[in-house]
Amino acid sequence: MFPESNEISPHSQLKTPVCWADMLPEAASPVIEFRDVSYRVAGTQVLSGFNLQVESGETLVLLGRSGSGKTTSLKLVNRLLSPTSGEIRVKCVPNTEADLIRLRRSIGYVIQDVGLFPHFTIERNIGLVPKIEGWPADRIGTRVQELLQMVGLAPEIALRYPHQLSGGQRQRVGVARALAADPEILLMDEPFGALDPLTRDELQREFLLLQQRLHKTVVFVTHDLREALRLGSRIALMEAGRLVTVLAPADFLRSTDPLASAYVRAFGEGLESAANRGTS
Repeated sequence: MFPESNEISPHSQLKTPVCWADMLPEAASPVIEFRDVSYRVAGTQVLSGFNLQVESGETLVLLGRSGSGKTTSLKLVNRLLSPTSGEIRVKCVPNTEADLIRLRRSIGYVIQDVGLFPHFTIERNIGLVPKIEGWPADRIGTRVQELLQMVGLAPEIALRYPHQLSGGQRQRVGVARALAADPEILLMDEPFGALDPLTRDELQREFLLLQQRLHKTVVFVTHDLREALRLGSRIALMEAGRLVTVLAPADFLRSTDPLASAYVRAFGEGLESAANRGTS
């Protein structure tokens, strides 16, 4: 059984700013919070006045077309980028005040092209962060096998190299690697976007099962409304670097917001079934 995280959000102390989330029930506490965040690079305003809270255990989907600021928002969380202005808080602490290495090791990160080390076996790829964290070899080996089973891969995969796997298998390994040290937070940047429709459907199903079991706090980037409806507990719609609206899947389908309505029209029929599969 995958261990549940027992880490508690840090509470404010005397003479430090009060974190309002500490005064709320745990389920309502934002694990990630964007506070009036803007990001500008090379004369281009990528994000403007971005405010968003991600709740504990939810899958918050950032939906939008290319250039809307989705991936930038994701990278600001683990400080792959730094905001031009505003603040990002992770468990009530400004992420600029956190130790950068510890911050990144505490957040799983899954991207579309996976980013596995080609000269490492699958076992070494998955066990990289636990090894850096000083886990003993036998514990790492056990963890690798546990994760391979969890993401639907055979034990012998551990001794292979990335080039010996299919795209779907590599993506499963990427998810396993992100989960290796049991992070509370997962950042997922279009992880299934490059896969064929059947493999993508299969991995979406497995992601839902994993999330029902693990209850991670997930920020998931996609431009596909069907995927957003299926996987998200809430959908944050972005356009031109701004947050348009944040809605539950069923509410998104009924929204009168012009951009949300345009998405629903563009993707056509069958969206209700996608939303229902996500909650079944």
